[in-house]
Amino acid sequence: MSETKNERLLSLDVFRGITILGMILVNNPGSWSNVYSPLLHAEWNGCTPTDLIFPFFLFIVGVATTFSLSKYRSVENHNKDVYFRLIRRSISIFLLGLFLSGFPNFDLSTIRIPGVLQRIALVYFFTSLIFLNIRKENLVYVLSFLLLLYWGLMTLVPVPGFGQPNLEPATNLGAWFDRLILDGHLWAYSKTWDPEGLLSTIPSIGTALLGILTGYWLKSNNDKTTKTVWMFFYGVVLMALGYAWDFWFPINKSLWTSSYVVYTGGLALVFLAFCYWLIDVQNKKFWIKPFHIYGTNAITVFFLSGLVAKLLNIIEVTGNDGNPIALKTAIFNNYFLSIASPINASLLFAISYILIWLFVIWLLYRKNIFIKV
Repeated sequence: MSETKNERLLSLDVFRGITILGMILVNNPGSWSNVYSPLLHAEWNGCTPTDLIFPFFLFIVGVATTFSLSKYRSVENHNKDVYFRLIRRSISIFLLGLFLSGFPNFDLSTIRIPGVLQRIALVYFFTSLIFLNIRKENLVYVLSFLLLLYWGLMTLVPVPGFGQPNLEPATNLGAWFDRLILDGHLWAYSKTWDPEGLLSTIPSIGTALLGILTGYWLKSNNDKTTKTVWMFFYGVVLMALGYAWDFWFPINKSLWTSSYVVYTGGLALVFLAFCYWLIDVQNKKFWIKPFHIYGTNAITVFFLSGLVAKLLNIIEVTGNDGNPIALKTAIFNNYFLSIASPINASLLFAISYILIWLFVIWLLYRKNIFIKV
C-alpha cells in the first residue's frame, strides 16, 4: 500500500503543480488590458481554461485527503487530535487568505472575507469531516444531495427584495445571502456579490468529494491500467452530464453551479488519469520536474506570489515622464513592451513571473524544505 501511495502522490503533485502554475499565470499578466481570452474567466455563464483551475485544485484537495486521513478512519486513531489538526490547518489557510485580502492597509471595516484561500480552507475542513464520518458507499448520496440542494435553492427559492429566483450576478439568492451576512466585506470589483461567496461553498464541497471518490479508487487493489481506463471513462461521463445539466442550470464559475461541479470534475478526473497513465503506468517522468517542484509547496508559492504581486503594484517609482508609477508598470513598460506587442508582452511578463517563482521554490525543493500550512 505504501508503494501505491507514493506513486499516486507523484502524479498528484504534478497535477497540483500544473494547477498552481496555471493560477499564477492567469493572476499575473503584465497588463489586464492585454490578455488572451483563454487566460480570462468567462464573463458569466460558460467555461474557459482559466475557469478550470480552481475546481481542479479543490478536486486535488479531495484526492489528497483520502490518502492523508485514511489511517484516522480506524476506531483507535479516530480521536479529537485529528479534529484539532483539521481545525488548526483550516484556520491557518483561512487567515493567510485574509492577510492577502487585507494587505497592506488591513482595514477591518472593508476587508474582503471570502477569497480563494478562504474557500480552500472551508472546503478542506468540511470535506475532511465528511470523509472521516461517512462511509465510502454513502458518499455519492452526500454528493448528490449537496448538488441537488444547491440547484433547488438557486432555482426555486424566491430572492428577498427581488422576487422570482434568478441567476443574475447581483440578484441571485447567493448574492443576497452574501450581502445579508458579509455586506461591506465582498469582492471589491462587484461589492454586491462574491465569486467565493458563502452559499456557493456548498457545491464547491461537492468538487472535493469527487476527489475523495477518486482517491478511494486510486487506493483500490485494481491494477494501474484498470484504474486509468475507468478514470477516463467516468471523467467523460461526468463531462457529458455536466454539459447536459447546463441547459437547466448553466455552467458558471462565479456561482459554482452544480453543472459546473460535474463538468469540471469530469475534466479534472480525465486530467489526473492522463498524469497517472503517463507517470505511473508508462513511467515517462522526464517532463515532470518543474511541475513537481511547484506541487510540493503549492500553498506557499501561491501565497508568496500573491503577496509579491501586491507589492509590485504598491511600490512606486519615477516613470519616464517624471510622474510616479507602480513598479510593476515600470518593469512591464521598460522590459517587456520594448520587445513584443502589448498582448504578447503581457503574456511574457506572466511567464517570467512563473519562472522566477520556480527558481525560488526550487531552492526550497533542493534542500527538502516543504512548508506545510
